[in-house]
Amino acid sequence: MKPFPLLTRPPGIWTSGAVRTPAASFDNAACGRTHNGPSSKKRPVVPRPMYRVTELIIIATLLLPGLCGGTVVTDPLPVSAEQRQALGIKTAPVEAVEQSWSIPYPAQVVVPNAQLRVVSALQSGLLESLLVAEGQKVKKGQALAIIQSPQLLEQQRNYLTALSRLDLAKTDWKRDEQLFQEGIIAERRYLESLSRYRQARTEVEQYRQALNLVGMGKQSLQKLASQRRLSGSLTVRAPLDGVVLEQLATPGQQLNPLDPIYRIGRLVPLWLEIQVPLKELGNTSVGSMIRVNSTPRLFGKVITIGRMVHGVDQGVMVRAGITEGAEHLHPGQFVQVELARTSDGQSFRIPSTALVRQGDRVWIFAEHPAGFQPVAVTVIAEEADAVVVNAALNPDDRIVVAGTVALKAIWLEGDE
Repeated sequence: MKPFPLLTRPPGIWTSGAVRTPAASFDNAACGRTHNGPSSKKRPVVPRPMYRVTELIIIATLLLPGLCGGTVVTDPLPVSAEQRQALGIKTAPVEAVEQSWSIPYPAQVVVPNAQLRVVSALQSGLLESLLVAEGQKVKKGQALAIIQSPQLLEQQRNYLTALSRLDLAKTDWKRDEQLFQEGIIAERRYLESLSRYRQARTEVEQYRQALNLVGMGKQSLQKLASQRRLSGSLTVRAPLDGVVLEQLATPGQQLNPLDPIYRIGRLVPLWLEIQVPLKELGNTSVGSMIRVNSTPRLFGKVITIGRMVHGVDQGVMVRAGITEGAEHLHPGQFVQVELARTSDGQSFRIPSTALVRQGDRVWIFAEHPAGFQPVAVTVIAEEADAVVVNAALNPDDRIVVAGTVALKAIWLEGDE
C-alpha cells in the first residue's frame, strides 16, 4: 500500500481548532447573532472556499480501505531457506477425513427404563433377612429377601376356605346334573347348583391371583393346596436377570405395601445421556456415531435427540446406546463423549497450531513453490489436539504447523 500523499491547504484555511474554518470570521448577521461591544461591527461576508470539501473527499477515499479492513493479500509469501530455519518454520501434511469428532461433552451412564426394576414389598410385614447385596448378579426367580407377614396368613386361610367351598359346590353340581338327567329334580335346581359352582370357582381364582401378586408362585400354591399348611413367611424373588444396583431396606425393618427393598437393572445395553449445546449440535442425527473417552475406547450410536432446550445451559439431551463394551461402564458414572461429524470431501484434520486469525476469518499457510500461500479455512469441528476444517487444499498439500506467528507478521507487513 502506498503512503498517503501530502495534502496542501489553500490560503485562508487554518486547523488550530477542532473544526477547520476560513481565516476570515463568519458573518454574524448571516448567522442571526449580534454582539454587543466594539467587535459588533459588520464585516463583509467572505465565501467559504470549496477546497475544504475536496480535501475531505480525498482523505475519506484514502482512509476507507483501512477503516473497512482492507483487502487481504493472498499472494504467496516469499521465504528463503535461511529465513525458514531462522524463524523455526515447520510443515506437516494435511489429513483428509470423511468423519471427524467433536470436542468432548459431559455424559452420564444410565440404565434404560425397560431394563430397570424396583423390587418392593407387596405385603406388609417384618423384613426378616436379605439374601443378596449391592453389586451382586441375580437370576430371574432367585430369592432376594424373606418377609414375615400376618396378612399373608389371612390370605392363605381365605384361599383354602374358597377351595373347600369349590369342592362342595362341584360335588353338588355333579349330583344335581345326574338327577336332572334322570328327571328326578327340576331344571331350576340344577341351574342353581351350577351357578354356585361357578361362583366358587371364581372366588378361588380371585384368592389365587392375590397370593400370586404378593409373591407366591405356582409351586407354592400347589403345595399350600395339597398340604393345607399355612405359612407367614413370604419370599421376595428377582423379576429379571441383572445386577443389584441399590439396597433400599435393612433387616428388621417393618415394611408397608410398596416399600422398596432393592433396585435391580440389566446392564447391557446402557444409555449415555449427553449434554450438547444447541449451537454445537451440528449435523448430529439419530444413528450418528459417538465415542467414549475411556480405556478401552467405546463406540455407540445416537438413539434419540431431545427437543427440549434446557434453560440453564441452553443444551439439548442427546441419548446414545452402548452395547459392545458396556461392562466397562457403571450406572451413574460421568464420562466424556465425542460426537461424529460427517464431512463433504473437502475436510482436513490439521493441528490447532496451524491456525491464525485475521479479522473475522481463520487462515492457514500452505507450502507453495514460491513460498507460503495464505488459505482461508472454515473450522467445522474441534478435537482435543486438532481441528477439522473445510479448505481448498489437496490431500498431498503441506501446511505450516510451527512458526505461524512469524509468517503472519511477514504477511501483514507486506499488506501495509
